[in-house]
Amino acid sequence: MNRRIPIAVSLIGALLALTVAAQTPAGKPLLWSDGSRPTRAAGAMLEELRHAADRGLNPDDYPAERLARRLADATDSPRPAGPAWAAFDSELSQTAVRFVSDLHFGRIDPATVGHNLTVQRVNLDVASMLTQLATTTDVAAFLDALEPQFEHYALLKRQLARYRVLAADPGIADLPAFHAKSVKPGDAYAGAAPLRRLLAAFGDLKAADAAAAGATGANGDAATLTPSLVDALESFQRRHGQRPDGVLGAATFKELTRPVSSRVRQIELTMERWRWLPPKLDSPPIIVNIPQFRLFAFDSTTDSEASIRQMDVIVGKAFQATQTPVFTADMKYLIFRPYWEVPRSIAVKEIVPGARRDPAYLDKHQMELVRGEGESPTIVPNTAANVALLAQGVLRVRQKPGPDNSLGLVKFMFPNPYNVYLHSTPARSLFKEPRRDFSHGCVRVSDPVGLAEYVLRDSPEWTREKILKAMNGTATQTVTLKRRIRVFMVYGTALALEDGRVLFFDDIYGHDRRLEAALAARRAGEPPAPEAPRAPPR
Repeated sequence: MNRRIPIAVSLIGALLALTVAAQTPAGKPLLWSDGSRPTRAAGAMLEELRHAADRGLNPDDYPAERLARRLADATDSPRPAGPAWAAFDSELSQTAVRFVSDLHFGRIDPATVGHNLTVQRVNLDVASMLTQLATTTDVAAFLDALEPQFEHYALLKRQLARYRVLAADPGIADLPAFHAKSVKPGDAYAGAAPLRRLLAAFGDLKAADAAAAGATGANGDAATLTPSLVDALESFQRRHGQRPDGVLGAATFKELTRPVSSRVRQIELTMERWRWLPPKLDSPPIIVNIPQFRLFAFDSTTDSEASIRQMDVIVGKAFQATQTPVFTADMKYLIFRPYWEVPRSIAVKEIVPGARRDPAYLDKHQMELVRGEGESPTIVPNTAANVALLAQGVLRVRQKPGPDNSLGLVKFMFPNPYNVYLHSTPARSLFKEPRRDFSHGCVRVSDPVGLAEYVLRDSPEWTREKILKAMNGTATQTVTLKRRIRVFMVYGTALALEDGRVLFFDDIYGHDRRLEAALAARRAGEPPAPEAPRAPPR
């Protein structure tokens, strides 16, 4: 479903009506002028178009300078309310509509880049909206209200302005390369001074520490990785999803020397993705930010960090067939001590070869062959003939519940076309890794007990003790939620926090590159080539 169809139809009708009214002497009054001078709102709207970059949009998409020339032509025209004023009024109205649509809905339909984030929104009454916009006393505030109403969107918007300033600052010097494998705490480094300036500009090095280092520079301390510089380096590493060891190695050097303009672009692309979400939340959701490897469970419909529970997650590998998809669905139930129904692709590629090499393979991995669908299929013997039937797709294989089950002891179900869900895992050591794309597509959670407490919070009988008993009992148990929970699988490579830090994440699936290409095609006037959402094997 294309979210732009309803608004596009209404926009066309509204624009035609506005154009006719502007050009007909007996028609309605002009929106943006009195026929001899522009309204205050017209001037403010032109300024907003000129500064579209402040809202994460591209000023080149909106002809502010051409509109300014039309306005100058109209102002010089000897004919009040003549064609020049009508032309200015019509083009400013059309541009304003596009600007508002881009700001509110986003410039790209998520389906164009393979995402399934169809969100039901209240259609804008375009004619009414234009009238309000053209008569408001505060155009900026009017436009603010059309942007996503999330605190972290506003924080990111403020950081966008800050990073634009940093990108234009020639005082942030390039770092000289080092010849050793790495520079460790206490080691000499010729680039210590520019590194200190860079980390101070980013906010990782405190101003007092930077000043103190400058004061002791004559003693030579400023040419080494001092303790304060190491602390700042660890802060930078945390913000960029690296292991915070305070060592200046190749990976950290690469992030430090990446142009600040690329960080600006990450912020802009993430703001675009924010616009694909509902402008306001109807109920507390669960959000998984895939490249951050992090889950956020909201206690309310506001995105205050104090009311959000967070935990680390493991997501799908960065191969095309195993990427965790971007989509939204409703969580309806959870299953304690689940069976793992092995997807056919994994059964054919991994289980069948293993069972043929070793007749005891299935037993060693607590697996069984079954016939039939549903919760109570018929278990069949582990024989070579039945393994052949598994390869043909006649039989299925599943892993028995227990501590060694690949899904762990609980899975959280939100039915979707991808057969993706949240679940625990016996492979706990993987959560120690800073980059955690290891699964076949589902999302493994680091605190399954805490998440179970959260999703069952409307059922007070489900205490922590009862949850632990169900996870470590002997029976498989399905529990239906009293209230569905909306789950958003999203993809943002920049996140601004309330404490002033900005986190940046690797574009592990290349989605930033795809979005960049889609935006470039839009600017070039090329028709979008929708990429069908993938359903990776699980």
